[in-house]
Amino acid sequence: MEIKGTIEVIFDTQQVTESFSKREFVVKYADNPTYPELVKMEMIQDKCQELDDYTVGSSVIANINLKGRKWTDPQGVDKYFNTIQCWKLEKKNGSNQQQQSSTTPEWLNNDTESDDLPF
Repeated sequence: MEIKGTIEVIFDTQQVTESFSKREFVVKYADNPTYPELVKMEMIQDKCQELDDYTVGSSVIANINLKGRKWTDPQGVDKYFNTIQCWKLEKKNGSNQQQQSSTTPEWLNNDTESDDLPF
């Protein structure tokens, strides 16, 4: 699944156990701009450091997996937890499109009516 949005918050890496770490962040997802959603997700293990390349306000595309699990507490009551785990984060910006158009050869941008071709 893919979510496009803007980073609102980036939290510090948490060392949950000796062998497990996670880093949470929040993406403002505006499928309907009138009612944007603030979606908290996490990156785990070696992916945590990838968030160092981003800042609040960065436009991103987050590829995510939805995770769910059940835990039975000591009183025997079942509890359910959901996690949104980001496995790939990419910068989304309009500058790539601008760069592509600026590298287009000039002859492709010319008006076709002014060329000397007979067809």
